[in-house]
Amino acid sequence: MRNRARIMIPLVAAGLLATACTGGSTPAPPAGQTQGSQGAVAPANPDQLPRSETLYTTGTQWGPPANFNPIREWDSAVGTKGLVYETLFHYDTTAAKLTPWLAESGSWTDDSTYQLKLRPGVKWTDGNPLTAKDVVFSFELGKMETIPYHNLWTWLKTVEAVDDQTVKFTFSKANYQQWDFNLYSRSILPEHIWKGRSEKEVLDGVNENPVGTGAYKFMSKDQDRVVLQRRDDWWGKTALNMEPKPRYIVDIATPSNEVALGLLMQKGLDLSNNFLPGVANLVKGNFGLTTYYSEPPYHLSANTAWLVPNNTKKPMNDPAFRKALASSIDVKQIVEGVYGNLVKAASPTGLLPQWEQFVDQNVVSSSGFAFDAAKAKKLLSDAGYKDSDGDGFVENKDGSKMNLTLIVPSGWTDWMESARSIATSAKSAGIQITPDFPDFNALVEKRQKGDFDLLINNERQLSNSPYTYYEYMFQLPIQKQQNTVNFARYDNEKAWDLVQQLDQVRTDDIEGMKKIISQLQQIHLDDMPVIPLWYNGLWAQSSTSVWKNWPSGAGSAPKTGAVMWRNWLELGGFESLTQLQPSGS
Repeated sequence: MRNRARIMIPLVAAGLLATACTGGSTPAPPAGQTQGSQGAVAPANPDQLPRSETLYTTGTQWGPPANFNPIREWDSAVGTKGLVYETLFHYDTTAAKLTPWLAESGSWTDDSTYQLKLRPGVKWTDGNPLTAKDVVFSFELGKMETIPYHNLWTWLKTVEAVDDQTVKFTFSKANYQQWDFNLYSRSILPEHIWKGRSEKEVLDGVNENPVGTGAYKFMSKDQDRVVLQRRDDWWGKTALNMEPKPRYIVDIATPSNEVALGLLMQKGLDLSNNFLPGVANLVKGNFGLTTYYSEPPYHLSANTAWLVPNNTKKPMNDPAFRKALASSIDVKQIVEGVYGNLVKAASPTGLLPQWEQFVDQNVVSSSGFAFDAAKAKKLLSDAGYKDSDGDGFVENKDGSKMNLTLIVPSGWTDWMESARSIATSAKSAGIQITPDFPDFNALVEKRQKGDFDLLINNERQLSNSPYTYYEYMFQLPIQKQQNTVNFARYDNEKAWDLVQQLDQVRTDDIEGMKKIISQLQQIHLDDMPVIPLWYNGLWAQSSTSVWKNWPSGAGSAPKTGAVMWRNWLELGGFESLTQLQPSGS
């Protein structure tokens, strides 16, 4: 099965973040490149790194590192954001709260003003101090139209450096949910390095000489890896009282799941964030491998896989048909037969388990759905879909043949098998679905243009708020080309208005959020614009041969996620590195 996280960056028009890997080899001394005097990744001595101080990881990088540009949150080299460049806050997914990082504190001083204080003593790797002007500069880059967070400036009016340590943000309206997301998602860049760069260079530049504030610096790169070295002068050692334990991190691009698994077994790899089928047998065996849970589903949940019907084409434009389709899908068969219980069946709401407090169980009880072929048949019949020619499949209401195509990317074998399973179970309800497997780029083009019947998508990840899921589901207006949200092209003004109302509820007002989210769940389950299938895992298979104290749901072990995926280091991935211990200790 193809190994990837398929992560989209919430709220921004950024490209796909996949975690399939190409090009790889057994861990070896870093070859060909090392750190130059100004942070440049330059040729150097390929001495063997001490194994006891080195963490070998895989599961994020496709192939050769493309760039070291933190603006490119979707394809920059592993660790660019999170290890080399840092954000103002992190987000604790367990406690569901922001954790001060480069910012010492931050708060709303009124309904249109947010003010934060930077930590004193933070320095860039070139020795210059981090100041409020760097924060102002970083956010003002978003005024450039092609920068991923450009939309922020439709409601952010000004950013001011009050003094060297104080930044004031003034808004035309307070979108609290989005703002919290931006506080832990935007990399802070050094003005003295980036000032004067053109918009094209800011967005597309390789940034060969990364100067950051983070705990690591790039030491070397090669075709199949990047190597990061810990900074002994990192500010967090004193200010946060924490330090990542590995002196070196080597992230390797592996060409297949089999290679990644082989490296784990050979003790040449410490952490795989690939999807590894059959890992349950290894965890239960005496192989020195661990996952977050010792029982199914073995992993934390990272995102929801949705069946996305094209709401502009018949019969998918009929809510009654979409509800029948939802009842025709045997998700249990996918969870058990395709994934071997490495994933969990999704709630009818699609909200991740971490957001369970926001699920209105009354709405689910009255309007939810489950696999029931007989019910699906009745829903179809009641809505006017009949099998007039006796071939076992219903026709459209006008009598025309119905043969829907479900597309998933070629090579994503777990999704390919899931598509076949969906087609099989839908057949039992009289719905004809034919799986099709275009290459990934062709699928993206079809998805953007609306040239499809059905597809599977999982591009919204765990975040600070369910707001990001409902924005994905309901955002309007529908564009000729839908790049990142509402691929179903579902047009409901009331739903979108509720999403915008949710955005303006303070993130600590849980009851206020629940009130609006309940209404959104009712609309979702009544109209079923997208159908939740299963929760993809935060794939993390760890070896205890060199490092121990990996995150675990058991006992007093760390409760963060052991993950190197882009945009997850701020969600606990970095903190996991600080909790590791040498196995020999």
